[in-house]
Amino acid sequence: MIMNYIIEKVKQEEAQELLWYLKRIGGESDNLSFGAEGLPLSVEQEQEYIRGNINSDKNVMFVAKRDGKIIGDCSFSSLPRRFSHRGKIGMAVLKEYWNHGIGTNLLEMTIAFAKEIAKAEVISLEVRSDNTRAIALYKKIGFQKIGRFKKFFKINGEYYDADLMNLYL
Repeated sequence: MIMNYIIEKVKQEEAQELLWYLKRIGGESDNLSFGAEGLPLSVEQEQEYIRGNINSDKNVMFVAKRDGKIIGDCSFSSLPRRFSHRGKIGMAVLKEYWNHGIGTNLLEMTIAFAKEIAKAEVISLEVRSDNTRAIALYKKIGFQKIGRFKKFFKINGEYYDADLMNLYL
């Protein structure tokens, strides 16, 4: 089934919806840095974050939307000073929209921004070591595992490792 959706830069007026989306994805998966509580940000703080990214040539957040609702996101954040050739990427897609190519498309757009606009040379990410779906996606895009961070996550008193992955542009 072909799914209709669009990908665009997040807009300031979408701050409230973005916070709702983050709570929803946090509750769907233990693969993120937060749970169902979402991020501890007010709408105003989220708007400020978005405002800082809108015209940036170093940072971006893309959202995938279906019928006007956010269903996925991917962000790139450049690192400062002697790390300015590098950046970090983070992404998620609502579970009901997995396996429709949304994650691949979000990653490809974000990587294109990182390479062409931010002039990044290396993109890094951390992914829970048992998240085989995400790892397969990252490998398909060209990310390489460079190591493992033991006890990266602590969820309900239990530790989980993360794979450290880089994409060399």
